[in-house]
Amino acid sequence: MSSESKKNMIPISSKVSDVEAYMKERVGLGKSYDIGVRKIKILKKDVHMYYVTGLVDSALIVEILEELVDCNDTERATSKVAEIVENRITHQQVTPIETMDELVDQVLSGLIVIVVDGTPIGYVVDVRTYPGRQPDEPDTEKVVRGSRDGFIENIVINTALTRRRIRDERLRFEMLKVGERSKTDVALAYIDGLADADLIDVIRKELNSIKLDGLPMADKTVEEFIVRQSYNPYPLIRYTERADIAAAHLLEGHVVVYVDTSPSVILVPTTIFHHMQHVEEFRQSPAVGTFVRWMRFIGIAASLFLLPVWFLFVLDPGLLPEKLEFIGPNDKTKIPIVVQIFIAEIGIEFLRLAAIHTPTSLATAMGLVAAVLIGQIAIDVGLFVPEVILYASVATVGTFVTPSYELGVANKMARLAILALVAIFKVPGLMIGFALYFILIAGIKAFNTPYLWPFLPFNPKAFSHILFRRPVPGSILRPSVVHPRDKYRQPPESNG
Repeated sequence: MSSESKKNMIPISSKVSDVEAYMKERVGLGKSYDIGVRKIKILKKDVHMYYVTGLVDSALIVEILEELVDCNDTERATSKVAEIVENRITHQQVTPIETMDELVDQVLSGLIVIVVDGTPIGYVVDVRTYPGRQPDEPDTEKVVRGSRDGFIENIVINTALTRRRIRDERLRFEMLKVGERSKTDVALAYIDGLADADLIDVIRKELNSIKLDGLPMADKTVEEFIVRQSYNPYPLIRYTERADIAAAHLLEGHVVVYVDTSPSVILVPTTIFHHMQHVEEFRQSPAVGTFVRWMRFIGIAASLFLLPVWFLFVLDPGLLPEKLEFIGPNDKTKIPIVVQIFIAEIGIEFLRLAAIHTPTSLATAMGLVAAVLIGQIAIDVGLFVPEVILYASVATVGTFVTPSYELGVANKMARLAILALVAIFKVPGLMIGFALYFILIAGIKAFNTPYLWPFLPFNPKAFSHILFRRPVPGSILRPSVVHPRDKYRQPPESNG
């Protein structure tokens, strides 16, 4: 905190009674049950300890209190009680503060603050123990073989999981507080001397400029402030709940934003191809990883283009070669195919939302109802022809193949828009839809990063890394799209 900002704040009073009165008026001490104060006497001086119940480790507090009370038996009466208290606090992290605003912020963040009568200084001790779960594997980013420790809702543990993987003295975690009322901890992580300094400054400036009561939606709220996405459905940043993915991006020169209370972190900058990658590709051999990547690309393409192309062939069977004449509905129906497709898409979306909101114990029953009753009966009564269910299901599976949930939903919206154009204009509609889709994603930029890089602008060497999972020893250069200050992953001489 700058000295200029401290001048505008209320200094800590040398009288503990004044501090207690301020805490009663400002924080609700005595009214709010979880705001507490422990009063003791050390060498005939009043000493107050302020804390929030539920956010502190009681065992550590008891140890500190025992050590301080022991001063009455081992120390002589002196005017330097504050120095004795500071030296006898048995904790590795003790920070002196001088203003009441800092005292309030630290207490509400889960730390304890000790004030000594006659001394205008408070001593902050980090004894936080936030309620939460233990690190486990994220449900959305599972691997066959690999680490099982994912991020949780505790920012301290999340940064520790990253530090465990990158023991570089240049790894930085800049802690900021965002939200006028929530004062949520937000950490800006990067490797000094590697990440682009201009990008770090831009993100830091955006975070500091957030003026909001609080961040109840954590990282999603931060994202909307720093990228200003508006109604563009395509994700401009990438989320991950895996510590190894965050570490890999930091080593490439990306910047990572951690938000307390969120189990996912924000990776910037990113392109559309970042949203198509999955950690499983890098946990297998290069050949297997390349095969898995290609299968994923095919699934993503199917989720976007399969239904519109099939529907065009239904509208104009003359476009099909003779050997593919079997494509298209064999049964006649009174309901237009395009209406069936949209009903199927809406129905599948209903099922997806129902799966999210259905308790795990009932999920199997809901799946049986959806697959056996709704699907088959809908075909039997003539609501759908079987081919509509088939191709809609394949497109939906392609959506689930997409590693990024946000990209999958955006592609589904684009698929429905292209379907509508095909229904209206047929072949020209398909061409218009594909052209508009390409123009849309080609024009997207996040933090001045082209969304289709390295396809547009074309970078042959980087694009080969997109198509093929290259062996790690051969991946010497970092991606140029992040403008790394050190472009070599490995010293050039070590690779011949």
